[in-house]
Amino acid sequence: MTENTLSTEDRFAPDVTLRRNDAEHRYELLVGGRLAVQSFFRDLPGHIDFTHTETGQDFEGRGLGKVLAHFALDDVVATGKRVIPHCPFISSYLRKHEGYEQFVDWPEG
Repeated sequence: MTENTLSTEDRFAPDVTLRRNDAEHRYELLVGGRLAVQSFFRDLPGHIDFTHTETGQDFEGRGLGKVLAHFALDDVVATGKRVIPHCPFISSYLRKHEGYEQFVDWPEG
């Protein structure tokens, strides 16, 4: 499991934790120990395929999804894998943020 308590995307209170949960096939952002945002993926040979992202109702509108996307994408790149963004949120994030272009395999259709 990869875990980090800081993010370069935004600044939050120290009770924010970011981690990759391989057992559940998702990246997680927790606030005060509560699961706030999760981004699900399929671990494929040479790729991480993001399928969907969910934000808990109590945490919507706070920019936490962007923080998790930044962490997750950086983690994928660090592992040497490529990104397949089937998830609309991850896809949108990639279109708005430079620096990941060479690591993305856009799904067909």
